[in-house]
Amino acid sequence: AFGVPGVLADPKLDIYDGKGAIIAANDDWSSSLSPTFTQLAAFPLVTGSKDAALVVTLNAGVSYTVQVSGINGVTGEALVEVYEVP
Repeated sequence: AFGVPGVLADPKLDIYDGKGAIIAANDDWSSSLSPTFTQLAAFPLVTGSKDAALVVTLNAGVSYTVQVSGINGVTGEALVEVYEVP
């Protein structure tokens, strides 16, 4: 849809804290996030999408790492966007 070849078909999103512990994870899109996407003017995802998305509150002054991987070791291109929710 966005002209990107070799898109990662089923991404998994993990957020790690500075100590390497997973603090949040997601595999498939939840339509319950639609209002937040609308509020932020992010492009919409359709119900049943395999895209991964999270809304998480993070502490200031702490390092975090976002990791995108493919389910079952599948590879491909992925885009990560980070928004501040007011």
